[in-house]
Amino acid sequence: MTKNGDFYRQKRFSCEITGHSGLTFFEAFQSESDASGEVEDAFPDALKGPILRKVQFSTISRLDHLVDHVYEEFKCDFYPRESIVVTFDDGSRSPGVLREKTKFPELLRPDGSVERSAYARYLVCLNNPSNEEIVVEAKDLIRERKTFTKQRLRSFLKKTIDHESWIGAPWCVKSEIAQDYQINGNIPPHLTYQHQMAQRKANSMLKKNDFDGQLLNFNPGLPQLKPKGQKYKRGSQDVARLSEEYQRALAANPDFSKIPQQQIEQFLTGPNGINGLHQIAVKTQPKHPPQPPTLKYPIEDLELPPIQNKAPRPALKFLSIDSPSPHYLPEEPASGILMRSVGPLLETWDTLNVYCEVFQLDSFTFDDYVEALQLTHDTYQCQLISEIHCAVLKKLVNDANDKNGQVQFSIPEYNSLGSENSSVADTGSLTSPTPEPEVKVFGRTTRSSLAKSETVQTADSSIKVHRAAEMEYSTRAYDWKTRLRKRDFSQGAWVYIVVGLLYQLSNDPRRKRACDEILSKLAPPDQEGTVQTAISQYPLVDVNTRVKILEILCILSLETKAIRLYMDECNNNMTEFRKEKIDMQRKRRAAMEDLQSLLEERKALQPRSRTASPVPELEGLNDPKIVNGTEDEIEMDDDEDAVMNTEEEEEPHQGRSLRRAIDRAAQRKKRAEEDRLRKERLQTEKAKKPSKQIKQYEKILKKIEEAKDQIKEYEEEVSVLENDLRESDCPRTRVLGKDRFWNRYYWFERNAMPYAGLPDSSTAFAGYANGCLWVQGPDDMERQGFIELCEAENRQYYNAFKMKVPERKIIEEGKTHVFNARQWGYLDEPDELDKLIGWLDTHGVREIKLRKELQAQRDKITKYMIQRKEFLDMSEDQRSETGEPTTRMSTRTKSYTGPVPTRRCFAWTNLTAEREIGHIHSEPKAPVNNRKAAKSTKKAIEEGGRQTRATNRQGKRLTRQGSRYTF
Repeated sequence: MTKNGDFYRQKRFSCEITGHSGLTFFEAFQSESDASGEVEDAFPDALKGPILRKVQFSTISRLDHLVDHVYEEFKCDFYPRESIVVTFDDGSRSPGVLREKTKFPELLRPDGSVERSAYARYLVCLNNPSNEEIVVEAKDLIRERKTFTKQRLRSFLKKTIDHESWIGAPWCVKSEIAQDYQINGNIPPHLTYQHQMAQRKANSMLKKNDFDGQLLNFNPGLPQLKPKGQKYKRGSQDVARLSEEYQRALAANPDFSKIPQQQIEQFLTGPNGINGLHQIAVKTQPKHPPQPPTLKYPIEDLELPPIQNKAPRPALKFLSIDSPSPHYLPEEPASGILMRSVGPLLETWDTLNVYCEVFQLDSFTFDDYVEALQLTHDTYQCQLISEIHCAVLKKLVNDANDKNGQVQFSIPEYNSLGSENSSVADTGSLTSPTPEPEVKVFGRTTRSSLAKSETVQTADSSIKVHRAAEMEYSTRAYDWKTRLRKRDFSQGAWVYIVVGLLYQLSNDPRRKRACDEILSKLAPPDQEGTVQTAISQYPLVDVNTRVKILEILCILSLETKAIRLYMDECNNNMTEFRKEKIDMQRKRRAAMEDLQSLLEERKALQPRSRTASPVPELEGLNDPKIVNGTEDEIEMDDDEDAVMNTEEEEEPHQGRSLRRAIDRAAQRKKRAEEDRLRKERLQTEKAKKPSKQIKQYEKILKKIEEAKDQIKEYEEEVSVLENDLRESDCPRTRVLGKDRFWNRYYWFERNAMPYAGLPDSSTAFAGYANGCLWVQGPDDMERQGFIELCEAENRQYYNAFKMKVPERKIIEEGKTHVFNARQWGYLDEPDELDKLIGWLDTHGVREIKLRKELQAQRDKITKYMIQRKEFLDMSEDQRSETGEPTTRMSTRTKSYTGPVPTRRCFAWTNLTAEREIGHIHSEPKAPVNNRKAAKSTKKAIEEGGRQTRATNRQGKRLTRQGSRYTF
């Protein structure tokens, strides 16, 4: 499989020579190529030859280690013709050129010690008027700064040497460079790949034999040991060798002769001697097969094995009538949209909604957009169609009072056939630019056959594709540019402006085919070339042609100055939002640290017998007087019991009663009541006056709550800034990710627009913008490199997984598929989104990223899918109850009689244009009574003062990016 080209276009590479980062692969490669030439020119020529001879056939594996080794050896060594600097004893310096070098070898004493170290002397010619020559040593020489550095040395070696990929391969100077410096390029035999492989094989066999029960020859001088169960027969060679060793040992040590000869012979020939030793063997361990290398996920998605019995991807839905899946049955009736128009349909809707502030348009839903383009009878009654075309056209050409109506895009000039000075016949006939081939007449040539062939040629040359040229010539005094400068769009005149624009664009060979196809329907050759013809033909045009018209207009609008200025403003806003976000995150981090310190302080001050917030009603229970009790309280309790008993047993006393007994009982009861009130008063005062520790503890609790509120405010501000960054990101549409078969997934509300459209839009009650997750097929490069493989790669993939990649795509995607980038499908159910997330495999490099993005956006996608479904299922009465405005019919330029249409797209009105310019784009500006306008302005100033528009923090006009919405 070929590698993905997107990886090399990522700005994640760096130049190893200059150190510049954030480059693509090709930019880094070009930077290294340019810098290497500069490094080679700046590297000392005198050092190139010695260094290349030094590194030739070096076996240091890493280039960094080789650079360190060479640098340490050459930093204090100098060579003839090298520019150096001589340092003198007085500290002065003088530049010069090294002329000669004399090396003196090292001298050794008889005992091996060093008598004199090796050194060198240099003859240097100083760069002074007298060209003085002096003899110096290496310690008196230095090189100029940045002349010989590790970075330059590394760049020089990287460009001049290389080595093969096998381990232990020697570094070799490149052949063309070796010839220039007369360096031998023949690799020594012991460094060749064959010799290294043979040596490794011999070493592996030796290790294998050592562990397979062979003799362990710890002393190679000893004879082989006798195997177990066998008698060893001594040979003549063994006896001769042992005798020789005995004589050598005897010469080295005379005391060895004192050993009796009989013991020596017994040692040599006895059963317990050398020849009687048994062979030592090692038991071999059973060999286990090596474990396969552990895979580190994520890996390439298509290299993962297919999972058996796994549910396929949820089925896609298609907007077009020609779906790529033959078994797909559409839920809705035929829409007339072809698959080739789905991509431009989404692109134009996204462009018009992203730049709706530039076009001065209200945002609109994708369903209303599709429904409006499919209208045939009430086309001009739908304000959405007219406003879109007029708003885009107004940005292509300035107003007559603005720079004389300058055209804001590059437009080709009329050719000779289509110039205004040419005749109607010349302008009307649009023949092919290439000459027609001659009609060949076969057989016998007669007068009739020649006349017939001339008639065919005349008929072919006079065929008209359209009558746009005649239409342009008939209105040459008031052409499409003049009409557009004056903003004359009334009664569908914008269709004629489109015809004139497309006719002039057809002079561009790249756009001629598309423009001629559109013009053949707006200005058909079988009708008159008038403006009324174009206006009457637009309602009869199919939806695919209308999409193509808007695609051309939107592409032209992207070249205008207004769009470019809006992009620059969004980029500046994004920079400010990022700074504010970083500041808020820093404040939030500081608040979190303060909160942590407050929590620790609360933990230290929290009373053991109290909860986090003390309850005043329970504080009286901790009073020691109440818990322990005193004698007076006990007596009072006895008195109260006596009183209660007296009251309970109060009966008529028939005998003599004690004097003042009733008065004493009343006094005791009164005293008990006063004591009870006193206790309650003490408890209340104690609750009102807590201790110092309690006060400090409650103060800490209050600070904690304030810190939490502050952190919450910072988090909300960060989320608002993130939403502003998302809405300001307008230069491109962000893709959510790709699956294993390189299908791209889009959620168009993700960036550059509010999730549900502008909140002050006329259709904001719908509560969604697109509400679908769109799936695009792989492009041609990805399809040919990863899905449609060559025969050898298909065979290899089949041997690994028992299926080919296209077969796997059909099985794992289910019933619906998209096969190229011109095919689109969508998902609009929350359950289907959950199934898609479960279908993705997290072990693949692409699907793990896509799954992460889908999980992060799942709640929002699900929310607007549900809102779209609920809104589309509503009846007309239910939509009106939700706040949908009544359908507005324009009667300023024409009267309307008839029933009010019930289509959803008729509910859209361009409130933005009415607020900003006072009228919609398709209607002329209402005449202004200057006297009444001045009077009303003066009255407004007197009543409420001068009104100012809201501005953002930078003092600019508040846009949807600078506002604060909660979606």
